Amino acid sequence: MSEASLHETGIDRPERSSWWQIFSVFLRLGLTSFGGPTAHIGYFREAFVEKQKWLTDQAYADLVALCQFLPGPASSQIGFAIGLKRGGWIGGLAAWLGFTMPSAIVLILFGLTVTKWGDMADGGWMRGLQIAAVVVIAKAVYSMAKSLCPDRLRATLAIAAAAVVLAWPGTWAQVGVILVGGLIGWWLISSKDLGGDSDLPNSEGPSSRIGWVSLSLFFLLLFGLPPLAATNGSEALTVISGFYRTGSLVFGGGHVVLPLLEAETVAPGFVSQENFLAGYGAAQAVPGPLFTFAAYLGSVM
Repeated sequence: MSEASLHETGIDRPERSSWWQIFSVFLRLGLTSFGGPTAHIGYFREAFVEKQKWLTDQAYADLVALCQFLPGPASSQIGFAIGLKRGGWIGGLAAWLGFTMPSAIVLILFGLTVTKWGDMADGGWMRGLQIAAVVVIAKAVYSMAKSLCPDRLRATLAIAAAAVVLAWPGTWAQVGVILVGGLIGWWLISSKDLGGDSDLPNSEGPSSRIGWVSLSLFFLLLFGLPPLAATNGSEALTVISGFYRTGSLVFGGGHVVLPLLEAETVAPGFVSQENFLAGYGAAQAVPGPLFTFAAYLGSVM
């Protein structure tokens, strides 16, 4: 993300945090954030808006919208962006490691012993965790609604957006709702109505030049890896290309990634259908981002 994009998120307190403080906060989330990507947004709001007060509600909503619009795992992107703004590149890495590492380690170990553990998603305890996550999501939605939808126009926009994505749950519906909502907001909602959150002081972040270099590298790898893997014939490079393409083309995160990962691993014969489903059950049963399912697939292969 470029500095211009992250500047709109309006970090509430300008001082920087140590990498250890950032890592410890995100590690607690990485060890306790059950329920999938939607629940993670609720956990993050409680941690960084209510407790740490690193963000305002408006700033957090802007960051969530930005990360939902980008491809890849939304909750991991939100966490990395917050860590980046609180502690620079080291802070972003600390946030990413703290939130992602616990589930990645568990799933790698499960991948190495997959034939012995069975399906972890079958037990009643897993259902209990999923039901508990619903409460977290409902609380976050209710709290954000009070501050982000204070008038009839914004409440109508929120209800209409929810109705559209429920009726058409595909990727393009989510992206379309964000785009249309942004255009309507730009047209009908003045900056004065937003309370001026975007004018909050901003800590040092990456330059626009680094943002453009990163974006160029993203597209270079996206379009360069497939022909390189095809001409090289390396199985490892083929796997890297498939996983990179999957992460680059998934919008909305979470379970949307599953059919793409299945096409890249099960169809070519790298992973059996039974092991794929067993890994999915394990990914459901551990806290943290669902995208660490890729770590399981890598260890199985």
